[in-house]
Amino acid sequence: MIALGFPLALLLLPLPLVVWRFLPARREQVSALRFPFFRQIIRAAEVTPGEGAVILRRTRLQMTVAITVWVLLVLALARPERLGAPIEMTRSARDVVLAIDISGSMDIVDFAAPDGTRLQRLDAVKEVVSRFVAEREGDRIALIVFGTQAFLQAPLTEDLATIAALVDQTEVGMAGPHTAIGDAIGLAIRTFEISEVEQRLLILLSDGADTGSRMSPLNAAEIARARGVEIHTIAVGDPQASGDSRVDTRTLADIASRTGGSAFFASDVEALAGVYQRIDALSPRRVEQVSYRPRRVLSSWLLGLVAVLGIGALGLLSLPQRGRRAA
Repeated sequence: MIALGFPLALLLLPLPLVVWRFLPARREQVSALRFPFFRQIIRAAEVTPGEGAVILRRTRLQMTVAITVWVLLVLALARPERLGAPIEMTRSARDVVLAIDISGSMDIVDFAAPDGTRLQRLDAVKEVVSRFVAEREGDRIALIVFGTQAFLQAPLTEDLATIAALVDQTEVGMAGPHTAIGDAIGLAIRTFEISEVEQRLLILLSDGADTGSRMSPLNAAEIARARGVEIHTIAVGDPQASGDSRVDTRTLADIASRTGGSAFFASDVEALAGVYQRIDALSPRRVEQVSYRPRRVLSSWLLGLVAVLGIGALGLLSLPQRGRRAA
């Protein structure tokens, strides 16, 4: 028995060394608290940390990520922008207000067409004005109609199709039977208040005399001149008629001269079209070059990179920590 047991004992003798060397140590998970500034806490509490207390070292990767995230956040707050290639645009430096008389006398059919037929005054005016508007590409145009009162149909706009449509929809008598030239000029002055360009042009067309304005046409012209508004007047109709049907060419000429504009008279469609062409030649459109560079804010890209780095850093911290040092 002794002879058989001795070799077995010799085999079992190194077993603890083999277990210690090759088998993992027993691990046990217990609840723990995590504190920042661990050294300062135990020093202030005058306690000795237990055997399981450890201080996690920050790796170079963690410090690099933290510094990079901070730099990216500061750059994002600075709102860096990427400038695109310069874009140049040409825009008009002239604003035009069309003031059209639609009083009762504009219903008279005495305007000669090129084919020899007679047209209603307002129909002839609408035909010529529509062509004039269509050729004003780049200008801002406003439309005023006036009779007993003056009404702003459209403020200054580059939407010429809308202006043409409103002109076409205008009918005689919509603003009353009388003629308020002074009020129309006053309304045009207020319309120009939003204009920031130097060239302000009012084209006033009427076939009568002022019969009911709250403001005298000549006083309104003086105010227009002070506000930098140039008025061109167009008289249509019959200067020899009597009463309200007589076109007051003298007053219309005086209005134009006080503002540096010109006065015209037209008795047929061709003459009226020629008047609008002459007005365009007398006050040619001014243009200005506008250049800008599109900007693209890059902050969103920087914040996205911050999010990626932050998520990656959290993923690394969730892995089993190495390099622990006992307190």
